[in-house]
Amino acid sequence: MTRQLILWLTIMTSALWLTAALLGALVMRDELDEIFDSALQETAQRLTPLVVKEIFAADYDGPRRLDRTVDKGEEYLTYQVRDASGAILLRSHDAPANPFEAPVTPGFFDTPSHRVYTAATVSGTIIIQVADPLAHRREAILEGTLALLLPLLFLVPVSVAAIWLIVSRAMRPIETLSGAIAERSGTNLAPLEGFAVPTELERIRGSVDGLLSRLQQAIDSERSFSANSAHELRTPLAGALAQTQRLLAELDGGAARERARQIEHALHRLTRLTEKLLQLARAEAGIGKATDVAALEPVVDLVANEVQRGFGDLAIRIEHGDPGTLRRAVDVDAFAIALRNLMENAVKYRDSDTAVTVSTDCDGVSVVNSCRPMAAGILKDIRQPFRRASGRGEGSGLGLAIADALAKQMGASLELLSPAPGRVDGFCARIAFGNAA
Repeated sequence: MTRQLILWLTIMTSALWLTAALLGALVMRDELDEIFDSALQETAQRLTPLVVKEIFAADYDGPRRLDRTVDKGEEYLTYQVRDASGAILLRSHDAPANPFEAPVTPGFFDTPSHRVYTAATVSGTIIIQVADPLAHRREAILEGTLALLLPLLFLVPVSVAAIWLIVSRAMRPIETLSGAIAERSGTNLAPLEGFAVPTELERIRGSVDGLLSRLQQAIDSERSFSANSAHELRTPLAGALAQTQRLLAELDGGAARERARQIEHALHRLTRLTEKLLQLARAEAGIGKATDVAALEPVVDLVANEVQRGFGDLAIRIEHGDPGTLRRAVDVDAFAIALRNLMENAVKYRDSDTAVTVSTDCDGVSVVNSCRPMAAGILKDIRQPFRRASGRGEGSGLGLAIADALAKQMGASLELLSPAPGRVDGFCARIAFGNAA
């Protein structure tokens, strides 16, 4: 917007200056024509008594024909003195030897090269014609027009600099307010404070602050509800699961025992879902950032061992890059939660009897499992909560959403690739930190 304002203000200012200069040139041309015409007329009037005295000597009773020039020198105005028949009686130094191509009728007349004024005296027997070259007039008009236009070569760059300075200073509060609004996100809903804005923008800042406040309240309410609900469900779920397991121990068999086993299975799934909801609430609360830099390879080893023990004889292959290179200023618990969800997701949806590979490098950690390649639309969709790539497995559809939210909190990104890099099949979920330590 600033560039457009500077561009259009410069164009409009330059156009107005150019228009004013051209209009000034037109007015100047008319004024110069009046001045030159007045000079022709005044010259003819001043020459009249002199010419009459020159032609009519005291001892002469009629006009004499004089074919000579007087007052040699450079002249803009030239004149000829002619008799009634048109013959030249007297002429100035620069006047042509042949009569002007103008009639002997008093008044102004334009020839192809001159502006001629004709005056008659002695009852029309003596004609005085004074001529001004049109080239002289054009030269004067051109010089005057250039005098109006040439300053624009200096004024236009100066005006561009002045317009840029004024517009930049005027737009600076808008840019500051825009930058402050752009910094706001789901993890930064702080009021727009700490800088002054003009009165015209104060209402905008107040409206945005009000919106951010209402949004923060809504998010806090949602997070509080999710966390409290999941937390409150833990105790009754644990009690129901314990009673169900005790009932299983007391039943000998039959349909009742099978139904009790199904209840136990459902309670296990509900417990895992409750845990995922708690993790999602923590992820949305912004727990990923930290001030201290921590080594993340030991966290990868610890989480991999826990997941492997939880799934029995599962094989998790760990491949570390250069030791000690994966170090970031992130919350270790948040990183562990995100990584655990990626590993559990890989275990649940892998091809049977295949290992899960966890590899680290200086830029992040990757979790790869074997499966059929997935479409790009599915890869985008499964980032959303409660979205699953297929009905196979017992997942809740929250693992990747939790990992994605935590990755953003840690200043990283969750990359989902299928096929896995270097393979024709498989699925790869990668927490990528980039090159910044």
